[in-house]
Amino acid sequence: MEPGPVTNAAHPWGEAATPFEEIGGLEQVRRLVDTFYDIIEEESPHLRAMLPKKTTGSRQKLYEFLTGWMGGPQLYWEKHGHPRLRMRHFPFAIGDAEAAEWMRCMDKAMETCDVPSPLRDFLHAKLNESALHIRNRET
Repeated sequence: MEPGPVTNAAHPWGEAATPFEEIGGLEQVRRLVDTFYDIIEEESPHLRAMLPKKTTGSRQKLYEFLTGWMGGPQLYWEKHGHPRLRMRHFPFAIGDAEAAEWMRCMDKAMETCDVPSPLRDFLHAKLNESALHIRNRET
């Protein structure tokens, strides 16, 4: 077996102290979220159907959540309290297919926004855990 790539990164996401800093701060989180929702609106009618007609509020909440979740300012907590992801997503039928589609859209958004590979891999793994955690149906 050949050894994996050698990395000198201080953390699994890269050199910065937090994923928030590694991605480039507030502007880059906003860009990622807007790109993600644009992809859903263009390519994922099933996920789009779960969203309100105007996605402005959804975009803002994900932006606030990801900002704090990645180690930046705790915008979501300050406005809404604990995220309670499963509870907040319970009204929607979320199974394996929906979790996978959500991740496909997020992966494409990270690629489109040129999120660097170590950070992209880290975010994919952690966000996939969350996507699987909020499933509330078998299929």
